[in-house]
Amino acid sequence: MPDIARYGVPIHLFLFPAGVGNPRGRRFRREGIVRVVNFHAIERAMTLPGSNTRIRRRSMALAAFSTVVEWYDFTIYLYLATVMARVFYGGGELSLAATLGGFALAYLMRPLGALAFGQFGDRHGRRATLLLSMALMTVAMLTTALLPTYAQIGAAAGWLLLALRCVMAFAVGGEYTGVVAYLLEGAPAHRRGFVTSLAAAASEVGGLLAVAVSAVTVASMSQASLDGWGWRIPFLIGAGLAIVVWIARQSMEESPDFLGQREAGTVPANPLKYTLTNHRAAIGRGFAISALGSITYYVGITYVPAFLTTVGKLAEADALWLATAAAVVVIAVTPLVGWLSDRVGRRPVLVVLAVLGAALPLAMFAWMAGGAGWQIVAGALVLAGLAGAVSAVGAVATAEQFPGEGRLSGLALGATTATAIFGGLTPLLAHLLTQRTGWAAAPGAMIAVVAIGVLPVLWWLPRRGYAASASSP
Repeated sequence: MPDIARYGVPIHLFLFPAGVGNPRGRRFRREGIVRVVNFHAIERAMTLPGSNTRIRRRSMALAAFSTVVEWYDFTIYLYLATVMARVFYGGGELSLAATLGGFALAYLMRPLGALAFGQFGDRHGRRATLLLSMALMTVAMLTTALLPTYAQIGAAAGWLLLALRCVMAFAVGGEYTGVVAYLLEGAPAHRRGFVTSLAAAASEVGGLLAVAVSAVTVASMSQASLDGWGWRIPFLIGAGLAIVVWIARQSMEESPDFLGQREAGTVPANPLKYTLTNHRAAIGRGFAISALGSITYYVGITYVPAFLTTVGKLAEADALWLATAAAVVVIAVTPLVGWLSDRVGRRPVLVVLAVLGAALPLAMFAWMAGGAGWQIVAGALVLAGLAGAVSAVGAVATAEQFPGEGRLSGLALGATTATAIFGGLTPLLAHLLTQRTGWAAAPGAMIAVVAIGVLPVLWWLPRRGYAASASSP
């Protein structure tokens, strides 16, 4: 019997004869659903050109590189927030709040984008999804660079910027889930954790690139030039990167998992409905894993510079340099933890990280608030290492909760929804708690509560995901 697990049909299903008149088929019962699968079609799929268990390294690299573009745009907007406030909202008292508020509002479009692209990708393939999402990202970034300013068209400039941020967030919502699924399905079984973790590492490269571009742009011109035309340069660079990636992706191979589904006739007609009907428990597990990954990252890394300036420990410039060092730590940690999860399994690594998440952040935030320079640096880097580790194993573990059929839809319902809640809202909540309670360790307590809450779910994770073969962890 062929290894059909990677074609969306777990090998451990109960098997029934298809009956007279269907001698070449088999009937499966899984979670109350009976389906007929043609083994001959699956065997043919396994020998299709390009449908072997691996995708060429070039295709894998092109998929992973897209997270550089995604995080570049995310970071450049935040680093230039004060400039964008002047350019698009007139520079008044509430202009910065409008800029950041628009960003937060647009962030909520990510789950909608993930759902739309998930439905599309589960029906038409991973390659088509990645091409479409990158095309939309390219248009959004290029149009942003060409927008008229507040000085030219008044308040309409701010509304146009908000609309484009929503388009960008919608595209990014489908991009990351597509990348994770593509890397998982194209990697060798014994290296799926390592390969999938590269998406998280690449995103930090995008952040570092944004730091460099924004720093050079701001330092090389006067404020008048920056507000007049210089702010467009970083967005033009981002659009150029996106165009290069989109053109290069034309040569990408399709996921072997999806090719197998299509040949075997197991592509669901309505992936979203199929996933909601058959994989509700997997959606919950994906939500729990992503909740831990999101809050450790967005509170443990993204919020830390603001926290340190708020409690008076570092100037803004020094806090941003520390954020750069944290990004380097994440880049170093993620492949190592991904590799470790291939050796010992996803569940043990996640359980250990949840335990650490319940203890370390409380201590680190308190340490940074009351400590000297080296303690501040050490606390920030420990938090960065924890967040990078969870992101590394969380991506592959979440994707493995679902079979190939409906995988993108499952990631959208579970992982992306959790990211919108525990990523988009928690930095603001952490800031409010710190301000109103005066407790410097409040952000760490938030991480601890989530870590303790998801620990039982992680403890009872299935030892083998749907994508795993008999030889993988």
